Amino acid sequence: MSDVNDTDMNDDGLSGEEDWGDEEFDAGLLEEELRQAAAVLDPVPAELQQIAVDAYALHDLDARVAELTFDSLVDALPVRGATDVPRMLTFRAGEVTVDVEVTARGLMGQVLPPQPARIEVLGGPRPGSPLTADDLGRFTGDVPLSGPFALRLRAGEDVVVTEWLRA
Repeated sequence: MSDVNDTDMNDDGLSGEEDWGDEEFDAGLLEEELRQAAAVLDPVPAELQQIAVDAYALHDLDARVAELTFDSLVDALPVRGATDVPRMLTFRAGEVTVDVEVTARGLMGQVLPPQPARIEVLGGPRPGSPLTADDLGRFTGDVPLSGPFALRLRAGEDVVVTEWLRA
């Protein structure tokens, strides 16, 4: 004997569910319910969400992308016995060159040709404080970099953005 009544079974042999036709199925409603379930069961970490927002902030149609032309981790010859050597980076975008030295204490650099500029250090869950290059193009930042970072330089009407690198 079966515990299931014949009236509880539909034509497919499934119990308790009505047969849904294509015209009755609402994909938008299903998508919203899945989004809500994912938000509760597996939420996006706040740090990752902020990194995504910062990465999107690079979407600047007027910005020129500065090409990494020198990286001391790749291009320089190692010095025997040297420890805690700063990382030297050079970026170029047209006539603008940005030389950057990254140390455990922060970064310093120079914009060439020398000119005043505003530099933003992008990366991590916290927005970095803007740096200002003086009339000779020199700038310093005393916040140590960790994780991926990029620089956005604003000099006059020019906006230059570097590629993302790991500190």
